[in-house]
Amino acid sequence: MTADGEGWEVPEAEQPQPGHYRYDLDHALESVVRVGARIAHGAFTAESLGTERAGNGVLIREDGLILTIGYLVTEAEEIWLTTNSGRVVPGHVLGYDQPTGFGLVQALGPLDIPVMAIGCSQQAVVGARVVIGGAGGRKHSVAAHVVARREFAGYWEYVLDEAVFTAPAHPNWGGTAVIGAEGDLIGIGSLQVPQQIHGSQVVPLNMIVPIDLLPPILDDLCRMGSADRPPRPWLGIYAAETQETIVIVGCASRGPAQRAGLREGDIVLAVAGRPVETLAGFFRAIWALGLAGVDVPLTLDREGDVFDVGVTSSDRQHFLRRVRTH
Repeated sequence: MTADGEGWEVPEAEQPQPGHYRYDLDHALESVVRVGARIAHGAFTAESLGTERAGNGVLIREDGLILTIGYLVTEAEEIWLTTNSGRVVPGHVLGYDQPTGFGLVQALGPLDIPVMAIGCSQQAVVGARVVIGGAGGRKHSVAAHVVARREFAGYWEYVLDEAVFTAPAHPNWGGTAVIGAEGDLIGIGSLQVPQQIHGSQVVPLNMIVPIDLLPPILDDLCRMGSADRPPRPWLGIYAAETQETIVIVGCASRGPAQRAGLREGDIVLAVAGRPVETLAGFFRAIWALGLAGVDVPLTLDREGDVFDVGVTSSDRQHFLRRVRTH
């Protein structure tokens, strides 16, 4: 759960301090806004993501273009952007890209804040110092460092070839601006994930979507609302990886997997006859079969009963409510 209330602050010892960076820290943090979204109760993502969402975003263009993480604004009917000075401006969803996770919001009024330049996520080498910038300035931001760069697979049919992981973790991570050494934007905060260290000790990390994934799709997102690429097959499953085993932990309501009869607890043994042992490998095996709409043959183990089932995939975008344009 994120710290969305007004009274919270990052512990002082974890807050960034201006003298520690080459750029004007407070000026950079002025580019970060609070993003509040309201979603209709009947929306496809309302059940899993809720109808009231809040997080962060960052101004990346003078015309009011805000970059955030897509799950905050997917299917949003109302968007409100709040600057550090308290200015509140309405916005609307401009685009969302499922493969990367990026979301774009267009401010519908002047924000009167500086633009944060888009940098290069190759700056985020292991050990590099970064600021995880949240709306509200230094008291809502974290002085962090990069602890890993590695593949990440999310249970909702999501894979990043190389995500960035930072510590200490920001408590309100969604849509935070990850600021590099030059005061530029090198990533967007997506998740908080546990990391085991020193045997049994577990600490939280932030998973960051690298900014280098944005420029190739930015124009498409602004023009069409999505990237101009063929849609991947989507099954509407939630899956977990445990000891080289892929387990179904849930199915999206009305999604292809639910319609095909998949159940919580089913173990996935193979895709199209090929064994799968990792979550990323499972999703990539599905995507390798073709475009959205392709039949996906799965071999399942249900309480010791091994059988084959075919799932006719879909394009996830077809399940989402179209956003209103202005």
